[in-house]
Amino acid sequence: MGEGPQLAELRAQYPDARYGGILPQPELAKFYDAADVFVFPSRTDTFGLVLLEAMACGLPVAALPVTGPVDVLGGSAGAALDQDLRAACLKALTLSREAARAHALGFSWAACTRQFVGHLRPLAA
Repeated sequence: MGEGPQLAELRAQYPDARYGGILPQPELAKFYDAADVFVFPSRTDTFGLVLLEAMACGLPVAALPVTGPVDVLGGSAGAALDQDLRAACLKALTLSREAARAHALGFSWAACTRQFVGHLRPLAA
């Protein structure tokens, strides 16, 4: 989904693939719901908010074990990390959609607020 600097190159290389482009949120949620696995091939994305977006829709994730996915997905029962992205995809196909969603809920605003408040300490008088 979306568009990036390699879109023209990818369209030329994979002319039979479907490219959804930039979609409004309700339409994007339909794509996530219809998909079996969300594949995140980036080696350089530092967080990958789309990982949590897909998981919040109950979509298991396949990604490379690099900074970003490791930090966001590490240990999740709803994601598969592997240097071989094909292997990660095949593993992700066996994962629970419920586990993916449960992991994403750990990054809700309420969860983030609890974590922030948990780090607060009173100032010494």
